Amino acid sequence: MRADLIANEFSLPGRAAAVRPFGAGNINDTYLAIYRDGRFEFPAIIQKIRQTVFPEPAIVMQNLRVLSEHLQKNLEAEAEQADRPWIFPEIIPTKSGEDFIAEPNGDIWRALTFIPGAQTFEAVQGPEHAFEVGLVLGHFHRQVEGLPCTQFKLALPGFHDAEQYFTQFESVLQAESAQSLIEASPSTRKAAEFIQSRQQPLLLLSQALAQGKLQLSVTHGDPKAGNVMIETKSGRGIGLIDLDTVQAGLREHDFGDAARSLCNPAGESPVQLSDIKFDLELLEAFVNGYKVEVDRMSQRPAEAFYYEAILGMTLELGLRFLTDHLAGDRYFKVQHAGHNLYRAQAQFNLAESIEKQEPLIRELIQDL
Repeated sequence: MRADLIANEFSLPGRAAAVRPFGAGNINDTYLAIYRDGRFEFPAIIQKIRQTVFPEPAIVMQNLRVLSEHLQKNLEAEAEQADRPWIFPEIIPTKSGEDFIAEPNGDIWRALTFIPGAQTFEAVQGPEHAFEVGLVLGHFHRQVEGLPCTQFKLALPGFHDAEQYFTQFESVLQAESAQSLIEASPSTRKAAEFIQSRQQPLLLLSQALAQGKLQLSVTHGDPKAGNVMIETKSGRGIGLIDLDTVQAGLREHDFGDAARSLCNPAGESPVQLSDIKFDLELLEAFVNGYKVEVDRMSQRPAEAFYYEAILGMTLELGLRFLTDHLAGDRYFKVQHAGHNLYRAQAQFNLAESIEKQEPLIRELIQDL
């Protein structure tokens, strides 16, 4: 179904006068729709959530509804004392009052409020930006601190389950097509050998959870810099978007994923792999921002694995890119042949930079 046709099925004034692709996400198909009602225009976000990514897309919307009601209540209670206009995308119902429109193939379409006067950055803009990303993530963690995990279903079963990802990698690796890639491409073979040699740090957080050293809580799941809304005029962070992966998880995963994305100014698809370096100045700013909100939490983890999370999340994403490359690019959107391999190489280069700076990284995050 076309986005320009589906856009007029949501409860918004007027009609959709223009619908165009929007954003740089790797998963959902996202569009900015402009609705016109006489002389007035209203923007909204239209998205298709694919069943090939989320087994039950309706669960994504159920979780978003629970989160939306919880955050709205909390933010309204704190609004007078807040130093900024905290905001999050809200669900726009269909004309029949539903939260989404289902297609026969299992995909669903939804509409969300557009957040005006704010923008996102795929690449970190500097220490001030890193500080704001840390503060926004800490604020989200504080807001959901008392929200029971049992209220959320698994939108992505196995998400951030490193053991499952590694098992999937080993299975894909045995396929004839994957072996052909390994034999024909020294770069692919080197990447496979790299992740196989780092199985222990990759699996450490999963093992800590199984041993009871870490506890599940409500997490964002994908708190990279590109999902943090920054107020255009002030430069302040005002909220997280892309809430499809909100479910029970490890807070350390969120921390590690945000640090991984922030402290690599070269990005996930750098011009040159040699440009990649884990930036400690950006990490310090991110940690300082995170602490502003985390210091207000009622509970802290008994044993923190923040360094392990930074390294583990970097290895995990590289592994997922590599597995998708070996499987024929079925999950992540790609711009050219070999794109997922290049993404994997970028994450593995970043992992090496993290490993080389381990003592300094641990020193910067020890207060957490």
